[in-house]
Amino acid sequence: MVYYLSQIGRYMTEVFIDQFDWWVALGLVAQFMFTMRFVVQWIASERAQRSVIPFAFWTFSLGGGSLLLVYAIYRKDPVFIAGQALSTFIYVRNLQFALRERRANRAVT
Repeated sequence: MVYYLSQIGRYMTEVFIDQFDWWVALGLVAQFMFTMRFVVQWIASERAQRSVIPFAFWTFSLGGGSLLLVYAIYRKDPVFIAGQALSTFIYVRNLQFALRERRANRAVT
């Protein structure tokens, strides 16, 4: 048991301490931003008591997704690059729709 715990400790040290650099910090910030989109969506839906996708969801999606794409390119991960590249395009498009809707709502009021 002690042997396995020491192996886990070595692994955790290697992954979270020895490999820590500016790129890992960027990746962690990106992942935090990407996670925040779900938090803001959950809070908005709870307040409205229905499923809501607020503007901040798309903002965090674009910010976190773009930073994750940069991180994936640096890490040379083709699966991660492909997924984030397509997603980033979708986030930009949804932000365009949201901004268009906001402008239209301002013009009406």
